[in-house]
Amino acid sequence: MSSSSGHERARALLRRVPLVDGHNDLPWALRELGGGTGGDVRETAAKTDLTERHPSLHTDIVKMREGGLGMQFWSVWIPCRLAGDAAVTAVLEQVELVHELAERYPGHLGIATTAAEAEEVFASGRVASLIGAEGGHSINSSLGVLRALRRLGVRYMTLTHNDNTPWADSATDQPEHGGLTEFGREVVREMNRIGMLVDLSHVAPSTMHAALDTSVKPVIFSHSSCRHVADHPRNIPDDVLVKLKANGGVAMITFVPDFVSPRVARWDAALRDAMTAAGQKHADLDARAKFVESWTGEPKPAVTIDDVVTHLEHAREVVGIDHLGLGGDYDGVKELPRGLEDVSTYPNLIGALLDRGWSEDDCTKLAGANVLRVLRDADG
Repeated sequence: MSSSSGHERARALLRRVPLVDGHNDLPWALRELGGGTGGDVRETAAKTDLTERHPSLHTDIVKMREGGLGMQFWSVWIPCRLAGDAAVTAVLEQVELVHELAERYPGHLGIATTAAEAEEVFASGRVASLIGAEGGHSINSSLGVLRALRRLGVRYMTLTHNDNTPWADSATDQPEHGGLTEFGREVVREMNRIGMLVDLSHVAPSTMHAALDTSVKPVIFSHSSCRHVADHPRNIPDDVLVKLKANGGVAMITFVPDFVSPRVARWDAALRDAMTAAGQKHADLDARAKFVESWTGEPKPAVTIDDVVTHLEHAREVVGIDHLGLGGDYDGVKELPRGLEDVSTYPNLIGALLDRGWSEDDCTKLAGANVLRVLRDADG
């Protein structure tokens, strides 16, 4: 945790400069609270008053204000069990839900589709709401759907989620394509052309390399940490971080305990082995949650803010301060590290870095300046 002086310096800093978080799953969490189906997104948005503090959510407007959140990429995620036309329908419902939330809370949220618009919303005292599509299965292998999402304001797409797509290998599935197929490379080229950021979280290292070899624009990792620190397949290997520096992209370090703590990464690997032996799929989030309830393995180790700091300092050493950001994955996981329990806690992290000798300029770049640079380049 940060000292009281570090925490206060962090709060003052985040009043001046925008904190841009790369990944928050509040839209799906609200969908679940609304009954688990898309239905009428206006009803879904209305069922939970975000101006009140909600203990069951990592994210609400009260916590956003306390945490100094300035700009948020809202994840319009859909599970891999939804495929084909059902996947397209669900992602459109998620996009519409983000727009509905901005309309419902106009004094707190403002839709932004460019870096300039995001800065204008932040300057107005509201949280700039950007959109990122998590999982390339949401386009149903259609460049037309990809272009339609961009027209609706979606600014990045994660090439896969936990399962492979027909054109890209996921980090948590059996490799099929050697990274990207030729159509997968076409997807990357089209994303470059239309100004949609290529997000390499969730993809296999072979896919990371193929995308970096194909993209002529800086890419992002919206919510990943360092494989050198925690050996989890969702994390970024050092050779990819080196390549990311040459690309000009940004690694947005995540807070997910399974990806952040080496102890939890080992625990998760044992869980994956146990599920595989039982004939169950670890990448299936619902199946994983049910399996853990009756699993007799070791208790899950505790994780703290210091584990996240370790990733940030390693990434800074490998890729440099100009290529780092933050992507908490709030409301996308059940638990977070101690000290980073919800979106109100960002000053704890910035304060801890200031206490460790990071400059305010370093923290400004980490908080959001780096990813805004990448977004502005894509706006070009």
